[in-house]
Amino acid sequence: MNSPTYSLRSLLQSFEKRPIRLWLFSIVWVGLACGIAFVWQLGTTGLVDETEPLFAEAARQMTVTGDWVTPYFNGATRFDKPPLIYWLMAIAYHLIGVNEWAVRLPSALSAIALTVFGFLTLQRFAVLPQFSADAVESTRLQPHQQRWLVAWMGAALMAFNLQTILWARTGVSDMLLSGCVGMALMAFFWGYTEPSDSQAKPRWYLAFYGLLALAVLTKGPIGVVLPGLAIALFLVYVGQFRAVLREMRLWQGALIFLGLTLPWYILVTLANGDAFIDAFFGYHNFQRFTRAVNNHKAPWFFYFGVVLVGFAPWSIYLPAAIARLRVWRSSYWRQQPRTAHLSVFALSWFIAVFGFFTIAETKLPSYVLPLIPAAAMLVAMLWGEAMGRLHLSRGVWISSLFTIGFLAILAVGIAVSPQWLSGDPAMPNFPAIAQQSGILIGGAVILAIAALVQLILLLRQQGRWLWLVNIAAIALFMLFTAMPFMSLIDAQRQLPLRQLAAIAIQQKQPTEQLIMVGFPKPSLVFYTQLPITYVIHTENLATWLRRPYRFRRNVPTSVLVVGLPRKLKELNLQPDEFTTLQQSGAYELIRVKQPLE
Repeated sequence: MNSPTYSLRSLLQSFEKRPIRLWLFSIVWVGLACGIAFVWQLGTTGLVDETEPLFAEAARQMTVTGDWVTPYFNGATRFDKPPLIYWLMAIAYHLIGVNEWAVRLPSALSAIALTVFGFLTLQRFAVLPQFSADAVESTRLQPHQQRWLVAWMGAALMAFNLQTILWARTGVSDMLLSGCVGMALMAFFWGYTEPSDSQAKPRWYLAFYGLLALAVLTKGPIGVVLPGLAIALFLVYVGQFRAVLREMRLWQGALIFLGLTLPWYILVTLANGDAFIDAFFGYHNFQRFTRAVNNHKAPWFFYFGVVLVGFAPWSIYLPAAIARLRVWRSSYWRQQPRTAHLSVFALSWFIAVFGFFTIAETKLPSYVLPLIPAAAMLVAMLWGEAMGRLHLSRGVWISSLFTIGFLAILAVGIAVSPQWLSGDPAMPNFPAIAQQSGILIGGAVILAIAALVQLILLLRQQGRWLWLVNIAAIALFMLFTAMPFMSLIDAQRQLPLRQLAAIAIQQKQPTEQLIMVGFPKPSLVFYTQLPITYVIHTENLATWLRRPYRFRRNVPTSVLVVGLPRKLKELNLQPDEFTTLQQSGAYELIRVKQPLE
């Protein structure tokens, strides 16, 4: 009876006889992974407060005002991010309407493009290092066969991880930045590996500069800092720094980069002056690196936990994937041809992003999203090597045991998690609702079965298929747990605000002001398409409603107020001073008579 390795080789050989089938399978594989991870039910839930509606409304304002230079939200300038994400959302609004699909489409397309480019890069350059004759003899697949396997695995790993799935389905700039940075680095590597006399070499480098410019138009200087650090670290390690700088056409690249980035930065500075410079460069870039802003402070080891959870379960294999490169043997890597350098390039990419944000004072989980493609490449190449061996290496075997334990613990945690879900005043009854739905129990069962199947395969020495079990488990969890659970959260947390927004649009009189008291929810601005006055403290609103100098001509006869009922009670309004228009979920919309005595 043939071993699984030989059966796999036979399958690949049958594919190779008809290459069109190999590419068709690859298209279906990558398309299915991207479809499930990034596109399935993308716009079926409402925008999630508090960040997503800020981007969505700023983009909508551009379509309304025609000002494509200065972003605005709720009547105020918004200099948090450059305009590329707003421009793409605005274009999507024109194509498919102002809706959740259009808001999230740029993020989803960025993730798809990154995954496809990652697949192509691995399929061409996934050369596995061989440090000894024994390693060569134990490999049962041809190098080109391993590259196909690694490419399939790598694409699936790039798509099926919590970090990428989350941000590819959120209408903010993080996934667009990750896509631009990741594709820029891959474009650089394609140029780096091309022969010196190849006409494609300068084209890849110029594409690299163009993608860098898009990254800077997405999130500012960090778009060039991260790729620059990764490339510098890589070139120094392989001893190619001066040689590559000479071939990269820096002057042409600088013209492309500056030609794409400078116009907007000049125009927005001319339009807003120091207000833009201080807010964008001073606060949102320099201060975020040098000190913790908005209380986003965390210990130095914060990103170890973020990567562990955000890239799970593949993150457990990262130590083995890195150790197999034997980076202490720099002389070995410097002797290899450039086309064999993808492993250490991915490691340099990973270290640069991880190290930069570990040093930075402000820490958020989304910051390390750009290292996920590199991590996926490293783990995919580890598994590509494992698929060609008769037995799993010690590092892969131990990592697999930890992965099985991790999935088992996660299954238990998800099963009992409803009791931890309280605390959000917008959905006070959510723990009971989540438990009654049975969604989380179903997810726990999926993960528990995945852990059990992997344990059986490992004990039966079929561990090389564990990666496929993990992919299947994540896909099933995504379809039958994550998406239904997000719909459940949306129904409790965001749907009530959308319903009140619809009522406010119907009920609002021309002179009435719309006020939200308590914690500000930006989605109310997007769904009403009206200016909202946000008042955090109820005592301030109570005082404002009774200000003596409001007794003058042209004072509106009423105002609309949205808030939690307990917040509205703190206004100490008399029964004849307000009318309840609608209560939805945890929120209430009232009309307050003006002027109050």
